[in-house]
Amino acid sequence: MGTVFPPEFAALEPFADWAVPTEKARYAKRIASTMDELDAFYNTAFPLLESGTDYLQQVSMDGISEPDKRLLWAFCALVTVAFPVEAWRQPKVPDTGAACIDAVLEPAV
Repeated sequence: MGTVFPPEFAALEPFADWAVPTEKARYAKRIASTMDELDAFYNTAFPLLESGTDYLQQVSMDGISEPDKRLLWAFCALVTVAFPVEAWRQPKVPDTGAACIDAVLEPAV
């Protein structure tokens, strides 16, 4: 498959499977992942967040390239895993049983 992300973010390549387009898919991936997998993604992506934000602020959302779109999705996934990594130390929300999140509308990209 070649590279998925812009060259500046090659460190994220092992985590290309986190670059999914919908909130529901990101949440499902989080729930299906182990803490080791969440930690590995978080520990790689979080240090890139500031430079990634700076990079994406220079990108036009009109006609966004596939690598830039995947980078945006990867950082959306980082948001999805941050609290479980930083606070709960488990993929699921504590004490919620079979709770789930269903987005009615997804942001347009």
